[in-house]
Amino acid sequence: MTDMPNGYKMTEVGVIPEDWEVKTLGELGTFSKGQGIRKNEAISGNLACIRYGEIYTHHNDVIRTYNSFISPIIARQSKRLSKGDILFAGSGETKEEIGKAVAFVGDDEVYAGGDIVILSQKSECPEYLGYLLNTPIASRQKASVGQGDAVVHISASALRAVAIPLPPLSEQRAIAAALSDVDELLAGLDRLIAKKRDLKQAAMQQLLTGQTRLPGFQGEWETKRLGDIARIIRGASPRPIDSPVWFTEHSSIGWVRISDVTRSVKFLRETVQRLSQLGVQHSRFVAPNSLIMSICATVGRPIITQIKVCIHDGFVVFDNLQSDKFFIYYFLQWIEPNWCKSGQTGSQMNLNTGLINATAIKLPSISEQTAIASVLSDMDAEIDVLERRRAKTADIKQAMMQELLTGRTRLV
Repeated sequence: MTDMPNGYKMTEVGVIPEDWEVKTLGELGTFSKGQGIRKNEAISGNLACIRYGEIYTHHNDVIRTYNSFISPIIARQSKRLSKGDILFAGSGETKEEIGKAVAFVGDDEVYAGGDIVILSQKSECPEYLGYLLNTPIASRQKASVGQGDAVVHISASALRAVAIPLPPLSEQRAIAAALSDVDELLAGLDRLIAKKRDLKQAAMQQLLTGQTRLPGFQGEWETKRLGDIARIIRGASPRPIDSPVWFTEHSSIGWVRISDVTRSVKFLRETVQRLSQLGVQHSRFVAPNSLIMSICATVGRPIITQIKVCIHDGFVVFDNLQSDKFFIYYFLQWIEPNWCKSGQTGSQMNLNTGLINATAIKLPSISEQTAIASVLSDMDAEIDVLERRRAKTADIKQAMMQELLTGRTRLV
């Protein structure tokens, strides 16, 4: 057993500085619940509100913006927040994410919807609590008391028992300020990335339709169908889970799932699953550097393979393509939102190959296609650099939280 570092002590939440204390959330204040605000009510007025799902999708640690707004009539039946309140998502999909917390630190008139558990406290720095309550110190405790399988719930009584380390108030504020600075940097990068994406979208609108021509190019564009410039083939491979349970040997060939495509950006470099050896005999193989597109669930998402893969019938491949592959990739990316208007609905949205074949496209010369694709690729590269910087900054924030919120590193 290693010696205890000088100036530290062992507690139920781990090793913390000697001048820190441990308290349960129940000791910090009182708990209450938000009151139901339906989806259609969240666009009924101009009074800000927080719905429990937005805690997962729109807020991290501290509430800084609002996404939903209710009318005064709905507000009379809702729970108004007070500055310093901590909001917990009362429902979630997994025990690991249950009870995600955000701190309300504004002076605005804001209301909380149903399935939100509210801790009203005045003694501690709310920003500090917002950051701390999403770290493993608290998340492990919340996961251990989450109830349910398909939908997980957490109650106020369960949250009351969550124990947390608390430095002196001045140190809480200093830690929160340091993390808030990183959040500001992340927010700035998010705004810049959004701006670059908007610029790219505008460039696609202009360049892919011929509204704006690149210098040195002229001549009429030709309108064709996608089916005229490629053989559009639907996948037909067996799913790996269709192989016998006892047949565990897998090939080296990736089996593409919709999630592989949505997780990737422009290039498909890896897949989560491999094709079984049994499935190799009845598969639709796609060579590296092929253009494929999802046609089921997430419809119209194009991607370029960089490895040999196998596709099932939720994808098509553009075989024997007679145009610049990257120009067609950007065209498909540009029209992706439109596919949902034309797809067939059932248990999932899907596209048929007839519709894809018949889709019209305006084509300049191959050299102009290549030049347009190069401009858009350069814009993608700019966005990629910013996203990598953002990811690195987010990693730095996580490392800072691990050090500062456990007292391993002390701020002067």
